Amino acid sequence: MIPHPFDFADRVAVVTGGSGILGGAIARALGEAGAFVWVVGRSRPEKAEMTAQDIRNQGGNAEAVLADVLDRTALQTLADRIFQRHGRLDFLVNAAGGTNKEATTSPERSFFDLPEKAVRHVFDLNLQGTFLPCQVLGRQMAEKRQGAILNLSSYGAIHPLTRSAAYSAGKAAVTNFTQWLAVHLAQEYSPQLRVNALVPGFFLTEQNRFLLTDEGTGALTERGQRIMTHTPAGRFGEPADLIGPALWLLSDTARFVTGTTLVVDGGMSAFGGV
Repeated sequence: MIPHPFDFADRVAVVTGGSGILGGAIARALGEAGAFVWVVGRSRPEKAEMTAQDIRNQGGNAEAVLADVLDRTALQTLADRIFQRHGRLDFLVNAAGGTNKEATTSPERSFFDLPEKAVRHVFDLNLQGTFLPCQVLGRQMAEKRQGAILNLSSYGAIHPLTRSAAYSAGKAAVTNFTQWLAVHLAQEYSPQLRVNALVPGFFLTEQNRFLLTDEGTGALTERGQRIMTHTPAGRFGEPADLIGPALWLLSDTARFVTGTTLVVDGGMSAFGGV
């Protein structure tokens, strides 16, 4: 029996995308559970610092870091700082990712007109933005032969999202990579190294709000209404809905769980439409 499954005191965690809505929620939860959290943001240092300050205000320990998950040098600098300060890394949460309007089809922009630069950026942000942190920061875990990595995939990896071809393909790659890395680390380094993924359904974030709600009125768009119709829970996900699943996959209570994807979508993937 494990009496305190979510007691992460003396553990060290990195959360990329910690300046975002979902990554920030997971970072705060890890801080509340006792971990020292490195909150990584790319272009909005004030957002990452806000998350870190929230953790400190709750009595936890956190530091905000500005680093691009597509910049190996910046990631290596972060890894060096963590090793010098703590001597180890216990948890890596890859929450950085997303899409943008230019890589999304619309009545004004057909699939055949999607700009290559925007599509490549979305691919890289989602797959390489997970791959590179696993390479650079995961090396510390491999050297210590223990640790847990949690990647954020998407419902779009299960059922490709209309309009979002690049994002769906990128997240499908994240799911596949999660499975590959779980096997590789366990076989080549240690079975105490685990890699899993969360598969969120539709959560309102800054990056998808333009697709799901009207900017002026806040009312659901036609797309947003279709999602509600196909979600048995009858609502969008809230950041707090990811906390329990995330902490469980990182905790020792999931020590026999690796290479899996845990779907958190309000039942949408189970709904057959009738």
